[in-house]
This record gives sequence, C-alpha cells and structure tokens, in this order.
Amino acid sequence: MEPDHQQLVQLLPLLPVLAELGRTEHMTATAEILGVPQSTVSRAVARASSIVGMDLLVRDGRGIRLTHAAKTLLPYIEAALEDFQAGLDRVRHESDVVRGRIAVSFQHTFGEATLPLLISAFRGRHPNTVFELRQGPRDDCLAELARGEADFALTAPIAPESKGIRSFALYREPLRAVLHYRHPLAGRRRIGLTELRHEPYVTLPEGVGLRALGEALLREAGFRPRIAFEVQESTTVRGLVSAGLGYSILPPAGPGSGTGQFLPEAELGLVEIPIESELAFRQIGMAWRERSFEPDAVQRFRELVVTEGEDLLAELVRARSGNP
Repeated sequence: MEPDHQQLVQLLPLLPVLAELGRTEHMTATAEILGVPQSTVSRAVARASSIVGMDLLVRDGRGIRLTHAAKTLLPYIEAALEDFQAGLDRVRHESDVVRGRIAVSFQHTFGEATLPLLISAFRGRHPNTVFELRQGPRDDCLAELARGEADFALTAPIAPESKGIRSFALYREPLRAVLHYRHPLAGRRRIGLTELRHEPYVTLPEGVGLRALGEALLREAGFRPRIAFEVQESTTVRGLVSAGLGYSILPPAGPGSGTGQFLPEAELGLVEIPIESELAFRQIGMAWRERSFEPDAVQRFRELVVTEGEDLLAELVRARSGNP
C-alpha cells in the first residue's frame, strides 16, 4: 500500500506532542515538559485525530485517556522519533570528523622529530586528514607560504609577522660548536668562537636558517668564517666535521650529544660544545597566512599548534637542551 505522503507531512510536527502525551497521559504535564501552552497540546491532539480519522484521546471523568488507536500508534511514533534522533546524532558526529589536506613546508632538521610529533598528535584525533609535506631551506619554505602553496611553514628563525602572515614560537634550542673529537679544544666545557678564527668552517647553503644564525654568531665574535665546505644537509656537515675537515655551528643532535660521539678506530667522531654567547640559540616556530576562509582541517591544526604545541614538544626540548 502506497504511503499517504500528505498525511505524513501533516503528522510529523505533531509526533513529539503525541509521544510525550503517551508517556504522561496528562495534558498539563505534557505542556510543561514541552514548554508550550496547554492549548497547543489540545490543538495538536485534535489535529492528529482529524488526520488519522479517529479519536486518539477521550475524556475519562475529570481526566483523559488514550484510545486503543492511540496506544497502537504510540510504539511506532516512539520508534520514528528514536530513528530520527539516531540519524541526527550520526550527522552531527560526521560533521565533527575533520577531513582535508594540510600542506606544511619545513626545514630539513624538523623532519626528524618536531613536525612528526605535531602531526602524530593531530592525526590521533583526526585520522582522516592528509598532510602534504615539503622540505627545503628556510627562505623556500617562507616563499611557498607567501605564494599560497603551503598552509604552514615550520622554520628557524621564526618567520617575522607582517601583513597577512602570523607566527607562533614553539620552542628554542641552543646552538653549539661542533668539533672533531681530537680537536685541541674538544675538552672544553664552553668555547668562545674567536678561538676558531683561523679554522676551516663547514656550513649549509645560502637561504638556510642555520647558516644565517651561525654567521651572525661569527660576526659577533669579530670575524668572517673561512668556508671549506658548503653542503645541503646537517647530516653531511656532521660527517665532514667527524672526519676532521673543519668545525661547524649546529643545534644538538639529540639526547647524549656533546658527550663525545666517535668511533676511535676509524678516527671519526665529534663533540658538541656550548658557545659563550647569549645569541647561541635558534627560535623554532610555525607561520601561517591570514585569509578570509580557512579550511576546517587547517584551522584545527593551527589551534593545536598554538594551544598545545609547547607541551607536546616539551620532552624534545629537554632532550635537545641537555636538561634532565
């Protein structure tokens, strides 16, 4: 039998009233629970009886009583409302599921721990998001952000705020002098960079944040470095230093660094020594573009970085700083 859609459309707004009346069997109580006048309940029952074509409620002394037809319909009304509520709950839940793509440009040194920790925390809550990751020098990361090719740039030094660009400082880590383990100054607890004035320097390319920071420290020490090697990654820098081919300025390699990492039998190894300068650190931060519309996934990731980033990276910071 084909359903009478017109009757269903007319009855739908009345179902919550009928369901509540079925539970209370009392006009006044139903009106109070629903927060409507009693006359509204009376009109709803009369309207429903007219649509169904039979009485749903009859007077019983000074009270009311549900008819057999009403009691027959009541379980179906309850089931319909429960099904609709279940559908509504599902729709609301699915609307909370964050989907989308988040593009992050970052410097090579942050691919080992910093960015993976942030992504892991976010994906643990929003597994349907996809991250598009691009590695490169600091200048390239910031250029991609400005062109709109990236949603975020993870760099050091932190990007300066300007028109349309906002940033957040996550943490800072020390910069250290990296020497071959047999270097005459390798046993020092701290070192002044002026003592390395005449030594060959191993560095990274122009546009890389670490190169700029290292050169600023050397300018503070009063000299320009004698560059022996310019390589693409800090891993190669460490390799060249460990072979005795120069010194460098880098952040700590991680827990245990600075304690004399070497392989004596191969004459390979290096030490990391604190530098006597208040400028011997780098500030790591995340930058993003201001825009009129921000995708939900991008907004949620930015909120996580700003509200929880420092706590999420606290253990990493302690390890990098050599603190217990």
